[in-house]
Amino acid sequence: MDLSTTYLGLELKHPIVASASPLSAELDGILRLADAGAAAIVLSSIFEEQIVAEELAEAAMMDLGTDCQPEAAGYLPPAPGGNVLDGRLETLRRAAERAGVPIIASLNGCSASGWVDFARKLEQAGASAIELNIYRVPADPMESGPSVEAAALEVLRRVKAAVDVPVSVKMAPFFSAPGHMAAQFAEEGADGLVLFNRFYGPDVDLAALTARDDLHLSNPYDIRLPLMWVGLLARRIPTSIAASTGVWSGGDVVKYLLAGADAVMTTSALLRHGPGHLATLLGALRGWMERRGHESVASFKGQLAAGGQPDEAAQFLRARYRTILTSYDAQAVSQL
Repeated sequence: MDLSTTYLGLELKHPIVASASPLSAELDGILRLADAGAAAIVLSSIFEEQIVAEELAEAAMMDLGTDCQPEAAGYLPPAPGGNVLDGRLETLRRAAERAGVPIIASLNGCSASGWVDFARKLEQAGASAIELNIYRVPADPMESGPSVEAAALEVLRRVKAAVDVPVSVKMAPFFSAPGHMAAQFAEEGADGLVLFNRFYGPDVDLAALTARDDLHLSNPYDIRLPLMWVGLLARRIPTSIAASTGVWSGGDVVKYLLAGADAVMTTSALLRHGPGHLATLLGALRGWMERRGHESVASFKGQLAAGGQPDEAAQFLRARYRTILTSYDAQAVSQL
């Protein structure tokens, strides 16, 4: 049975990828994911402002008290700089050497120079590819949709011009026309798209009357939005597509592959069940293929992807929307 697939030009032994999470922040976790069977691993995201803040704080600690006495000025050696980032890069280097699977670096920048500088360093440290985790909320009501899109495309252009390894974009689903934006990313050279980046925002603490940070793992129902867009774009966008969000079972993996995904990424299920859950997902995929008589992933990948004219797909989705709502109403009324 041939489970192999190609994503970002990388030959993977099967489609299941461990996406960025605390499990992939340190070498031990990365090796556990590799040993558990991940076809590729996305490193925990590097956040530019976090690295800069930590390095500034470290530099301030090195300088603390050196101006109190004249003789203290030359007591400490100059701070080497980049210690925090160097640690992350060393983890990447060692993972690339030891994991035995492609290591994809996830980068979340916040400045034009930061995107480029960090991307270059990640490539030099051995990343097989770079995933641009473009997460930005346009909080200014005077900023237009086209300007938001242009800024995201510019990030991709700059990084593509700076590195030679494949570059993917982890898209948010909130663009006014996600399909058109996906096509623009492809035209600007994106080697792949990850659908989608989840929105994480603060809640409100009613007792303290302050923002409260929390994180809820995805659930299987969350598959619906990315599943729809994977199916709509797989045959129309000339680039690799990875599906993300809601992957808890082998059935979820199969659904994304049927829709046309080249790779399927999972995080929440691994955080809940541990790296060993990868074997469960892979076993379920094998079992489904055996029952259906498929000898390879390629034999059924994209079987349910949208074809024909775009308006046909739009009408199909509208019909499903109507049916879902009306069937629920009928069920609810019958139970009264």
